[in-house]
Amino acid sequence: MTPSLGTDRNLANAAFLLALLALLTALGFQYLGGFEPCELCYQQRWPYYIGLPLLAVTLWAWQKLGKAARLALTTIITALFVWGTYLGGYHAGVEWGFWPGPDTCSGLGGGISFGDLDNLDASRVVPCDRPQIRILGLSFAGMNAIVSFVIVVLLGSSLYRQTRD
Repeated sequence: MTPSLGTDRNLANAAFLLALLALLTALGFQYLGGFEPCELCYQQRWPYYIGLPLLAVTLWAWQKLGKAARLALTTIITALFVWGTYLGGYHAGVEWGFWPGPDTCSGLGGGISFGDLDNLDASRVVPCDRPQIRILGLSFAGMNAIVSFVIVVLLGSSLYRQTRD
């Protein structure tokens, strides 16, 4: 009997593949497309940088792990992507002007001194409150919020199925 897509491990596999695709897409837009990330964009990558390797190890050791360890790891990874959903939603809200963003990248920061002008060409501040592109009305931050939420749903469904065994 072949496992269906709805099994706990296959749901976690789908979450892993979606997360990997999202991160590779972000890196592709940065390094191949020339879209420079802002401070909030970089923060949104941390759930992927931490969650993907942790999920890869969890999937690799799925059968070897005890149920409690597998549930604990899946819960931690799910929490990381809940955090990622929040970060994406927060950043999208900053872009839409619903709330202010960080002073460091939303044009609200303190002034610069004349001494800072020596390195002006070497530094480029990418504003967090102005999306570089919108696709179907969504910025990269908005898309990340949706993708992170889908990952949370997949991992949450996996957790639910794991507890039903």
